[in-house]
Amino acid sequence: MFLLAREGWWHVVIALLVAIVMTVWLGWVWAIPFWLILIFVMQFFRDPHRISPKVPGQVLSPADGKVVFIGSTTDPYLNRQALKISVFMNVFSVHSNRSPTKGVIKKIWYFPGHFLNAELDKASEQNERNAIWITDSQEHSDIVFVQVAGLIARRILCYVKEGDALDWGQRYGFIRFGSRLDLYLPEKYVTQVQLGDKVAAGVDVVATHAK
Repeated sequence: MFLLAREGWWHVVIALLVAIVMTVWLGWVWAIPFWLILIFVMQFFRDPHRISPKVPGQVLSPADGKVVFIGSTTDPYLNRQALKISVFMNVFSVHSNRSPTKGVIKKIWYFPGHFLNAELDKASEQNERNAIWITDSQEHSDIVFVQVAGLIARRILCYVKEGDALDWGQRYGFIRFGSRLDLYLPEKYVTQVQLGDKVAAGVDVVATHAK
């Protein structure tokens, strides 16, 4: 099912009106670029319906895109060693962000910053970002997932607050244009993806709890 993200409604309306005006003013041939812009805007703000697997111990991708980092690192939010998985979203990705697990939000951090290419590792520390700390209700694990603005992205949208409960795959935010999502997991988790893999938010499992 194709759905249009609410964040894009006005952008689509404006692009449609401009295309119609240019068609009336210039004719169909000269107005083609404006219709192509409308198509691009619609595909950028698409938000397809997702059915998320709800299996304790599984961590879902919080974003659509390509896996650009997997490794052990220091979690700057909880000051611990963690498994970090990063997903890069380009302008053709679905930009809705979804919860990777089920649990309660313990804390949210927002940091203004730069707008470096989000595919670079240093973007995790230098770019504008919004981090959410959630406690997994089944595994009692502390998981942090971070929205990171990119070179083109200039707007991070987060619709949840501390104390809110999230379910697997629940939509919680949106980032306009290219950006990335970072996941910080306890080291007891095992990655289920490889560098370069394409993943879908709220659908693909990126890590599992090691029993």
